[in-house]
Amino acid sequence: MPDDELLSSGEFGRRARLSAKALRLYEQQGLLVPDEVDAANRYRRYRAGRLADARLIVWLRRLDMPLADVARVLAAPRAERAGLVADYWEQVEARFAAQRWLAARVREEVSGHEGGHIMTHTVHTRDVPAQLVLTEQRHITPEELPGFIGQAMGRLLAAAGPAGGPAGAPFVVYHGEVNHDSDGPAEVCVPVDPDAADKLDAPTRTEPAHREAYVRITKAQVGFPQILSAFDAVFRWVTEQGHSTAQAPREVYFAEWDAAKPDDEVCDVAYPF
Repeated sequence: MPDDELLSSGEFGRRARLSAKALRLYEQQGLLVPDEVDAANRYRRYRAGRLADARLIVWLRRLDMPLADVARVLAAPRAERAGLVADYWEQVEARFAAQRWLAARVREEVSGHEGGHIMTHTVHTRDVPAQLVLTEQRHITPEELPGFIGQAMGRLLAAAGPAGGPAGAPFVVYHGEVNHDSDGPAEVCVPVDPDAADKLDAPTRTEPAHREAYVRITKAQVGFPQILSAFDAVFRWVTEQGHSTAQAPREVYFAEWDAAKPDDEVCDVAYPF
């Protein structure tokens, strides 16, 4: 069949295994716009050469790929499409792995048994002096959080340059829960020398002195939702010791993230008390 042969919408849908409803939806989304629309009767026709893309849409939707991602695949050169599909599926598998871990954690919680998904690290305490910090704050979803932390931290580290660079380990403060029902906000902070505050051109605040309990975790344990066990472990220790939390919980990043391996310790999960 010549690629430029025009097919009625019914015939095109039948060959592509797309219902009339799906064809209308994909037309509205700009994924499969008809090649010809009769001005009198509004009949839609599609070139036969577009059947390959139509079938690709069917396959991608069977992978539960969102329409926006489907559009990106269709718009990409053919040589790049396989890479986009691979990237999408890698994200899906990562999400499934996180949900599998969380499901096991929930089963332990509801059964009253604490198994291998509970953080077993030793809780430490330390005194933290008052610090002047550069700050960037945002309401955020779990999916957006890693990118926001990395980008905001990069901006703040650059902004700290005129003051001689960071004066301590960067940290992230969670002023509210970050989950699928709550968006924080999360605040990225980079300590700077207060004596050089007049050289800074970025928002700052003073982080009060406090005592905090913390556990140290590896790069592999930082991912959501696994990191929730670290927060649970520290909060449980604080309450079991008869203390109350004094400020919002935080993650303190003391190691070079990009250079760290999955088993390298990179972060302290801490609760001021």
